Amino acid sequence: MEINTQFVQAETKNTADALVSEKLEQLGRHYDWIIRADVKFKEEKVTYGKGKICEVMLSCPGPRIFASSNEDSFEAAVAETVRDLEVQLKKRKSEMQEH
Repeated sequence: MEINTQFVQAETKNTADALVSEKLEQLGRHYDWIIRADVKFKEEKVTYGKGKICEVMLSCPGPRIFASSNEDSFEAAVAETVRDLEVQLKKRKSEMQEH
């Protein structure tokens, strides 16, 4: 699986980049039909609360799978986004097995 990471209006954080790569590689081992992951980290400057956003779009057979979360840190946003992706991937896998 190919992983493309971008930091949009945010300072590059190697720990967040390494964490998302590790988590997505784990998903890729479990769901070997994932082709590519596009990851965007964004930071909202004017915010009342959280402001660290992680967005992931997975390219795989069928429609793309997208998840994002807004948390206090990029690491927490990665964890929440990956949990959301897992739910969608499980659903997609069950739909693929029916046909």
